[in-house]
Amino acid sequence: MYVFVYGTLRRHESNHSLLKDASLVREQAWVEGLLYETNRGYPAMKEGNGTVYGELYKIDSDILVEIDELEDFLEDREENLFIRKIKEVETDTGTREAFVFYSEDKALFQEEIPSGDWKVHQFLKGTERTLYFAYGSCMDDDRFKKAQVDRHFKECLGAGVLEGYTMKYLFQVHDGGRGDIIEDGGRMEGVVYDIPREAVEYLFTREGVTPGWYRAAFIDILIDGKPYNDVLTFIVKLKYIETCPPDHYAREILRGSRPHVSQSYHEKLQRQLMEIGMTKDQVENLLKSS
Repeated sequence: MYVFVYGTLRRHESNHSLLKDASLVREQAWVEGLLYETNRGYPAMKEGNGTVYGELYKIDSDILVEIDELEDFLEDREENLFIRKIKEVETDTGTREAFVFYSEDKALFQEEIPSGDWKVHQFLKGTERTLYFAYGSCMDDDRFKKAQVDRHFKECLGAGVLEGYTMKYLFQVHDGGRGDIIEDGGRMEGVVYDIPREAVEYLFTREGVTPGWYRAAFIDILIDGKPYNDVLTFIVKLKYIETCPPDHYAREILRGSRPHVSQSYHEKLQRQLMEIGMTKDQVENLLKSS
């Protein structure tokens, strides 16, 4: 059986230990609903026309009993704090039926969480600095200089490795694709920055979080083999078929990544561009001009 978790059962949260014997199926999963702050140290979800983000796990009946106890759910009881339902949970590689805990207790719904993500909500309440994983044009310092925010991105930790994901050009604008990450079992690299709050505000604007182009998310990465948890990144919400990016965007990715990522990954980025429509001469010219 499977369970979708969106609050304190998620990785690095207070009740995640209940899932120590569960199998993580997908870090990036989402279900229809509305997420609320309860002011009790955990979120609550209710049925509604929105999207709630979380994680998908494969569990057994013993783990389900423990989760039911945590959620104050007893089958066939007339009143429960949370209600367990079977819902379609979406991931980058398809849908899966899973248990999802909803509430109908109006006292829990203190404030709607617009992002639909408990981790993002907690972060926005006051974290002053964070690590940021860039995998697209934000790997390129020139973009920060043009926007006059380069002072916020001086603390570069170098290359970070993200296991389980692949970078693809899945966000479409009028002149071609833009970078995205998809959880498909791959392996990719990016550039990691230690950034202040002001940089986060800039990134939320640049990535179009409010219009709904990208969403903030937290991932675990490796830097020189050392794990770093809950690192900020941005993921496309509405994904399209992979589309070749324009020259200026591809140049920024090749130029920005080259001083940091491994040679093998940089070569992979070059091959990827050729696989989705660029000629070898085009890629070589981009390398020369960068």
